[in-house]
Amino acid sequence: MQNNENQPSFLIQKVYTKDISLETINSPECFKDQWNPNSDFNIDINTKKLDQENFELDLTVTVTTKNNEANAYIVEVTQAGIFTITNMPEDQIESVLNTYCANTLFPYAKRVLDSSIMKGGFLPLNLAPINFDAIYMQKKAQQTEQPTH
Repeated sequence: MQNNENQPSFLIQKVYTKDISLETINSPECFKDQWNPNSDFNIDINTKKLDQENFELDLTVTVTTKNNEANAYIVEVTQAGIFTITNMPEDQIESVLNTYCANTLFPYAKRVLDSSIMKGGFLPLNLAPINFDAIYMQKKAQQTEQPTH
């Protein structure tokens, strides 16, 4: 019989919406024109160690949408989660938080975004899946390029 006590372990403790903001710009004029949206999408990930085994991850998604070059809305959602990670080296914990945990939270954030946008009178977004592995690798590459003082 194998002892699983020292095996790496990952648990989702809690998923919750931390912040929601929708600003409808230029209304009601923005509803009069033919809908031809162009959206800019930004994503930010912040992690916080709560104790030895528990971590909070905040996934903030910001979407700014223009219609025919006129601002229509800005929506921002911070989706958060508390994760328990045990028996894992620090560098792997950072990777798991920024990739796997972010992937876990994204569908929740996407649902809150679409709900907020529709309540604002607009059509939902068709956001493609996000490659959090690539975002994390890019972030790590930028950190190694920056000189330390």
